[in-house]
Amino acid sequence: MSSSKLHDSAPGGAMTDPVRYPVSASPHVRTKRAFVLVLLTLLVPGSAQIVAGDRRLGRAALAVTLSVWAVLALTLLLLLLNRPLLINIITNPFASLAIVILLVALAVGWAALFINTLRLIRPVLLEPSVRPAVGFALVLALVLGSGSLGYAAYLLNVGRNAIGNIFSAGPAIDPVDGRYNFLMMGGDAGEDRTGRRPDSLSVLSVDAETGQTAIISVPRNFQNAQFSKDSPMREIYPDGYNCGDECLINAINTEVTNQHADLYPGVADPGAQATMEAVSGTLGMTIQAYVLVDMEGFATLIDAMGGIKIKAGGWVPMSGYFDDYSQTHGMPLGWIPAGEQTLDGNQALWYGRSREYVDDYARIQRQQCVQQAMLKQLDPATLLAKFEDIANAGTQVVESNISSSQLGSFLDLAIKAKGQDVKRLTIGPPDFDASFSTVPDFDQIHQRVDQLLASASAKGAQSAGIPDDAMAVPKTGAGHIQAAGASPVALPAGGRAPQQPTPSDFTPVTTTPDGEPITEEMLNQLKRNGDEETIRQLVATNGQCAPL
Repeated sequence: MSSSKLHDSAPGGAMTDPVRYPVSASPHVRTKRAFVLVLLTLLVPGSAQIVAGDRRLGRAALAVTLSVWAVLALTLLLLLLNRPLLINIITNPFASLAIVILLVALAVGWAALFINTLRLIRPVLLEPSVRPAVGFALVLALVLGSGSLGYAAYLLNVGRNAIGNIFSAGPAIDPVDGRYNFLMMGGDAGEDRTGRRPDSLSVLSVDAETGQTAIISVPRNFQNAQFSKDSPMREIYPDGYNCGDECLINAINTEVTNQHADLYPGVADPGAQATMEAVSGTLGMTIQAYVLVDMEGFATLIDAMGGIKIKAGGWVPMSGYFDDYSQTHGMPLGWIPAGEQTLDGNQALWYGRSREYVDDYARIQRQQCVQQAMLKQLDPATLLAKFEDIANAGTQVVESNISSSQLGSFLDLAIKAKGQDVKRLTIGPPDFDASFSTVPDFDQIHQRVDQLLASASAKGAQSAGIPDDAMAVPKTGAGHIQAAGASPVALPAGGRAPQQPTPSDFTPVTTTPDGEPITEEMLNQLKRNGDEETIRQLVATNGQCAPL
């Protein structure tokens, strides 16, 4: 029987269907058919096989496609109604592994469908001039579809490994008085040290319902720190960490790591745990977990983000070597200018670390500003674009005893906190006078902390009868920061600093009192001349800072 008779004898003329049987179709129809099949495989995987190929394969693939769409719809519903549960599922080590395997399987299956679609297109039937365009469209669709799933699986696995390396597998923590309290420590870990020496101590207190946040900064030179009642170190220092100038709060980490680690059996980082207990007892609040950031690796994280943008109130030196005999620094390695700046990792590290020519409280202000800039600029677009670099940097920089099982809840709170005002308190200037950290009044600290936390909770503020602006502590960069050796700022009774302008209100100091522009060459020449006092006056405002 001839081919034409066979075509004609098929029921309904099915053998002449140009979609399923392109042999009899015109070149224009074959070209159009090829692009349509590619598009169908990209948008509705399995549909191309149903209309032009193996219907059994197509039905199976379409069933998988519809199932994936149902899961995506459920995911969107969870995102809207129960975001913490969704994040907990994604960050759970077992669930995330299952998702990674599923994504890889879907990517491989989708790629197989594209290959099958290529067979259905039958490139030999296409005009030679059209074949490259169809091939390019198929490869592009494969990359957009199957490639995207494969890359998503890769990123999820990177995040899964980072979470496992950074966070603990311990039990979840409950809020205390409706708040989660975390100790954020920034420390240096060198080859000549056992354990990190935290030079930055900040408590992040977050309302468990609203995400309203308060930050309490404790100077590294704080003396006579009180350990919490359940701390093993309280038996050694029942009256506080009070052995004089050597017993600064940032020395606890190293002392416990070197001498008292046996008091913390089963604790991964005894020094960090003891420091957390000291800050907890000092502030009169329960701190449930800590995050320790290694400042030496901090630059890597900033670079992974693409830098941070700030407005700097004054010039900041990247200090050179320190001469123990003369108690002075050598020629600076460089300077960070006043004004709007984009800092790379090394510059951001020095910006948060430098205290030459000013006191520790100026540095605390800059550290808070760097933290704010990181949080503000770590938006979803940046996170997605640089996720792998950020995740890998995080494993080198961050250590925490926060349970990975609660990441969903805490990330949800972080999202809620975005855009809300942050309440702040520093146990030193501008909220207390400069000598307070040497001879602290713990009753006063506890009272101020209680007021601050009440103001950071709508319910607490209402029940306590505190007006909304009663505890509006100065934000990062606000207020005058005295230079080292300058006269302290006179504070009202009780140590409360007067209301200061918001961070964006300050004007960066870029000229001398005579109006001459401040330059790196000018500052270096003053350094070579030994005129430290003039430099101190010119950079006295470098504690002022605002994230951009």
